[in-house]
Formats: sequence, structure tokens, C-alpha cells
Amino acid sequence: MTTARPWLAQYPAGVPAEIDINEFSSIPAVLESAIRQFGDRPAFTNMGKALTYSEVDQLSRQFAAYLLGELKLKKGDRVAIMMPNCLQYPIATFGVLRAGLTVVNVNPMYTARELKHQLVDSGASVILVLDNFAKTVQDVVGDTQVRQVITTALGDMLGFPKGNIVNFVLRYVKKMVPDFDIPSAVRFKDTLTLGRMHTLPPVTIEHEDIAFLQYTGGTTGVAKGAMLTHRNLVANMQQASAWLGTNVKMGKEVIVTALPLYHIFALTANGLVFMKYGAKNILITNPRDMPGFVKELKREPFTAITGVNTLFNGLLNTPGFAEIDFSPLHLTLGGGMAVQRAVAERWKQVTGVTLVEAYGLTETSPAACINPMNLADYNGAIGLPVPSTDACVKDEDGKVLGVEEVGELCIKGPQVMKGYWNRPEETAATIDADGWLHTGDMARMDEKGFFYIVDRKKDMILVSGFNVYPNEVEDVIAMLPGVLEVAAVGVPDDKSGEAVKLVIVKKDPALTAEQVKAHARENLTGYKQPKFVEFRDELPKTNVGKILRRELRETPS
Repeated sequence: MTTARPWLAQYPAGVPAEIDINEFSSIPAVLESAIRQFGDRPAFTNMGKALTYSEVDQLSRQFAAYLLGELKLKKGDRVAIMMPNCLQYPIATFGVLRAGLTVVNVNPMYTARELKHQLVDSGASVILVLDNFAKTVQDVVGDTQVRQVITTALGDMLGFPKGNIVNFVLRYVKKMVPDFDIPSAVRFKDTLTLGRMHTLPPVTIEHEDIAFLQYTGGTTGVAKGAMLTHRNLVANMQQASAWLGTNVKMGKEVIVTALPLYHIFALTANGLVFMKYGAKNILITNPRDMPGFVKELKREPFTAITGVNTLFNGLLNTPGFAEIDFSPLHLTLGGGMAVQRAVAERWKQVTGVTLVEAYGLTETSPAACINPMNLADYNGAIGLPVPSTDACVKDEDGKVLGVEEVGELCIKGPQVMKGYWNRPEETAATIDADGWLHTGDMARMDEKGFFYIVDRKKDMILVSGFNVYPNEVEDVIAMLPGVLEVAAVGVPDDKSGEAVKLVIVKKDPALTAEQVKAHARENLTGYKQPKFVEFRDELPKTNVGKILRRELRETPS
């Protein structure tokens, strides 16, 4: 079943309706093509240190050989990677993929509780972690199937003396590396040395092999692993590159990667799509340090940048940003959360470049809709379905609705995930019998085929592009002895788009908002923590006792 495709008439010149999904058999095949064409060109830079495509080739092969030769991992085994943007990330990720294994991306800011769930659920047998977060691994690793921990310091790939200075400052001056003790851990640099002692055997990687277990709450509930195959990711790369068309020059692009590569947006859009073009990826380790970020942007001209609304807004409000030379910049892509018109208009005013909005989900690898690259101004739409993709809006009964009718946005295409890891029932609830992925977002389509998000069907909260699921937050807060009932909702926030608000009925009259927030800090990563805590005598409920979250979504005074 397919829809009529009114959007095809709006496609920019030269963008095909369909992609060639068979051009590449796997992500490593795309990498190897880039290595052949752009071997001497810088692939990734971080803190002033660059790795060429040839160096990424050599180092990722060594890591792959270590995993297969030393650890004797078998095809399909899972390797968790827990680190921010740094040079170790692409080396390790491509190494895992070239070995025929599956990457489990882990948010390094996770608490012990969150990390344990992901490691146990994925069945990861190896984890690579930055020293700054190794204490969290130490706290839970004994309760998981992990049999090898690999640790690394942020400066380890920066060379001498810079790397040594960075590591010293982080550990002893800024005190950003908590003490940890994992006796059996191996250092990442040692794995590369050990890998040189092994020959990487030929590994057959096919379209249906799982490349990433990318954790998300889906549309509801506890975090679960979206099984993203090589076919899914290759398809999305092909879709995005077809969409970019002649706007991107082979071997000439420099893209700023400030969003973390463990997040599906940056992983695909920056790490994979621009790899195909032989681009240089500037990895920003800590974009929250806005003055430092702006200083980094002044170092060298860049042609493209991706981000979420909060990132663009933060840059626009940081002294010095407007002084950057934007003449080489030709592509700004916003996704992960709604782009606000005021931010888009100011971005165009300051940089001269339109902030193009895109839409996607972890479950769609992620790109599903993108606005045309030649868009003159921000239009408020999430764009048109990318090549080889169908989209429609459906009502509660599954009927496809017409122009300007509001229903649930549904997506079908080769980028749609294989399903949720070990969760067939949740998979069936998300992908229907006809292959449509139900996004949980309420949308409408105009007569030209542009889609617009109207609201969310589910209760998910979107904080700076990250999904927060009320059930998880409520479960954590309900552990506090002084809490009788709790509901978590999203409320508008100028900085993050939405913020988490808790509404609590007390069991202990002495319970304070600060106690609630302290408990949340111990058990929830930063973006899931409540910004507002409100106490009430009772929560609004339906006649069957279900909490009416919509009635609680009032903006705090």
C-alpha cells in the first residue's frame, strides 16, 4: 500500500524519486569508498588534531582485529560505546562495524540505573568508556553480561604533548575524572597495539545485519533498542545525499558536529552522510561551553552545520558568534526538536543562510522528511518525504486522511527499523501489518505535500531534541518515600523547547522540591531531570483512574 505522492512535484531539480539502495552493501562499504577517494583528506578533527581517512582506515582495522582476534567476538555480538564526541568515537564505531559486530550507543551522562538497563537489555559483552564516566561503569558492570571494559582518556588520540596536557588538566585541575577501579579494564590505545598483532579476516556484512542498537523510548515507556540494520543506515545515507544533490561538493565540505555522535541525528547526518562526501567532521566535545564553541568555530571556515533549536539559539546569544566569517557556509540543518521561527529568522539574518528544518526518528535512521535545500525562508513545515519514502496521516481507525486533515503521521521506507530488540509486541504496536511506522506525532499535509507537526499523540516530552518518557521519570520519583502520587509532563521552555514538570501528591508533608530534585539528580541524566516541581492535593484522573496529563501541562508561573 502506498499513497499518492503530491510532494514529488516540489522536489528540487535533480532529486530522484527513488534511491539506489544496492550501491553499497554496508556502512563499511561506504567508508571504504571514501577511503579510496579521499585517503589523504582529514576525516575527523578534535581539539586541533586531525585524522585522515587513511588513518581512520588503519586505526579502525586495528580495533576490529582486536575485537575478533583477542576477544574472539562473534558476528552480531554487541559492543557498547559510552563517550562524547572525540577521535576515539569514529575509530571504535567503524572498527565494531567492520568486524561485523553491533554498536550499542550509550549516553555518557547516564546514571548507573540507566546504564545497567541498557547493558543488560542489549546483552553487550564489551563496553568502551571515557575515563570521566568509568566510575558509573564500575558501579554496574558486575550485574551485566559485559566481560571486557575498555577505558580511554579524552586526550589519548591528540598526540604528544597536547594529549598529555588535556588529560592532566581534566583529571587534576578541573577534577572531571572521578576515581575508578576496574581491575580487568584495558586501555583503548593498548587495544590498537594488540590489534596490530592480528590480521583482520574477511567479514561478510549484509544489508539485514544489525549495525546499531539505538536506544529510544519509542512512543512510550522504558528505553528499548531500535534495531537499525546496515540497509536502514545505507538507505538513509543515500536518501540524504540524493536530497543534498549538487549543494554538496565532493571532497570540499567541512561540517561542524556539535550534537553527540551517539545521538541518531548526528550519527547519520554528520558521521555517515558526510563521510560519503569525503568531508571533514569538526567534532565538538562540549558544545555547552558556548564561548569555547564559538572560539572553535572561528578557527577554520566551515561549510555546513547541524543542530537542534537550542544549539542555534545558544550560538546566536553568545558574544563573538556574529563576528564569524560565514561566507563558506551553505547548509544549516535543524532537527531533533521543532525549530522556532524566531530562531530561524535570526539565524538567516546573522549568517545569511536559511535554517532548513528536517524531521526524523530513531526508528527511521532518522531522516523521514526534509525541506528543500533551496528554501528561501523558514516555512514552519517539517518538509517533504525523502526519496523512496511514503508518508501519510491516519486516523484512530487506520484510515488515511486527506489534505489538511489532522491525524497520526505514518512513515514507510527502507530506513524504517527492523524492530525493537527482543520486543516483538512493541514492534507490532509501532509498525503495522502494512509496514507503516506510527510515529506518535500528530500532523497534517498541505496540498503541495508538505507536512506540518501539530502535536504529539503520546505523552513524550522533548527536551533539546532528546526524548523523555514520563513513565520512566515517574517510576524514579515514586521511589521517594515521601511521594504518594506523581505525574510528569512537558511544559514550554524558551531554552530547551520543553522542560520536565512534576506534579506530586505528598505522602510526607515535609517533602520539599529540592529533595525531589536531588533524588532525580541521582537517578536520571540531566535532560530528564525536572525543572519544575509542583505539589497538589490530588491529580486529575479519568473515571477509570488514569492521570490526565493534558490538564497538568499548564505553564508554571
